[in-house]
Amino acid sequence: MTSQTAANEKVQTSGSTKSTASASADRTFGIPGWWITIFLFWLGWVFMYADRTVLNPVMKDIQSEFGLNGTQLGLISSFFFFSYAILQIPAGILGDRIGRKKVLVPGFILFGVFTAVTGSVKSFWQLIASRVVTGAGEGTYYGPQYGISSEQIPQEYRSLGSAIINSGMAFGIAFGLMASSWIAYTLGMGWRTPFYFMAIPTIVTGLLIWWLVKEPPRPVQTAGGSQGSSFMALIRNRNLVVTYVMVFCSLFGFFMILTWLPYYLQTERGIPVKDIGNISSLVAWVSIPGGLLFARISDKLGKRRPLVMVLVPVAALSLISIAFLQDVNQVIAAICVYGFFGKLALDPVLVATVADNASKDSYGTAFGIFNFVGMSSSIVAPVIAGAIADATGSLAANFYISAAILMVGLIGMMFMKDAGANSTGKAA
Repeated sequence: MTSQTAANEKVQTSGSTKSTASASADRTFGIPGWWITIFLFWLGWVFMYADRTVLNPVMKDIQSEFGLNGTQLGLISSFFFFSYAILQIPAGILGDRIGRKKVLVPGFILFGVFTAVTGSVKSFWQLIASRVVTGAGEGTYYGPQYGISSEQIPQEYRSLGSAIINSGMAFGIAFGLMASSWIAYTLGMGWRTPFYFMAIPTIVTGLLIWWLVKEPPRPVQTAGGSQGSSFMALIRNRNLVVTYVMVFCSLFGFFMILTWLPYYLQTERGIPVKDIGNISSLVAWVSIPGGLLFARISDKLGKRRPLVMVLVPVAALSLISIAFLQDVNQVIAAICVYGFFGKLALDPVLVATVADNASKDSYGTAFGIFNFVGMSSSIVAPVIAGAIADATGSLAANFYISAAILMVGLIGMMFMKDAGANSTGKAA
């Protein structure tokens, strides 16, 4: 087992060196190709998360218009994430086979179109259907995107590059929350208009990725292919399995926060509706320096597990504090702590862990599995939180449950053997 791991690391290091040289030589408009890739994939995440969060500040209006209870409100997000999650592994495998941009770009444009469709629905079930198609379109992004970027970003900047791309999620969360509140309430244009507002730049971003992101041709698959054996090797890798468990646990709390925090602040903390977008967006804004800082530390250490052991307990404590503390200012401080140490700060470390332990040819599949497992929690978290709120009359219990689930993931990561350091001290 040890000799096989060493062989794999040698192959990955050799491949990474070639990829780095190629990425450095590839320039567009005089700019290194991997810089352009980072920027456009960052922009992709901005609109992916803006689309998801534009719904949340207007949930109360949607509830009133369609006469929904808390469980039904949760189902809107759960159906979206169901279609998003089930596309992860097929999109990753298909991208590894035929080309990752060929999978990513059509799906991205589809999600942009159905973002606009969401604003035009006339019934609850039309709303569900539009979100299902939107989720399917977004489901083609994760595995192909991180497959391309992990090939192109120089090895010594792997965590940092992923953190910069990931920071688009934070900008998108903040942008979606703030734009939705501003357009719907400050401008008085109603809950439908923010969806129209988001659609056009989303489609334009998809086209820019197609035109400007460079992708090397996929290797020709031999008869019988290698994808089946590659898939089995990935799910038999202990480091990958515990990483997959950790991302499930991390995303459970994150998507409970993402879906329900604006509603919780409005209905249980008495914060005015015009302020909830700005306060909820603090999770995203604070995560940007946190993600960049911890990613750079991870690259410098050449190890991933030590940071996980720091980030996860602090994130769990902050979730408990959001529900436990009574003073609104203290609650806002706890939200900021979660943003700095939580899912968006942890993600680049986990992405780098996957890249450390998977071969380049199976990156799309490895990241597809990673995001499928993580996003599976997003299917159940919104509807569970809604059902608990219906049963107890409060969302508070969900913060405690999310913290407990985070600690389960931490226990799993204790069984990981950190493969991140090689003889030069850089990530392998």
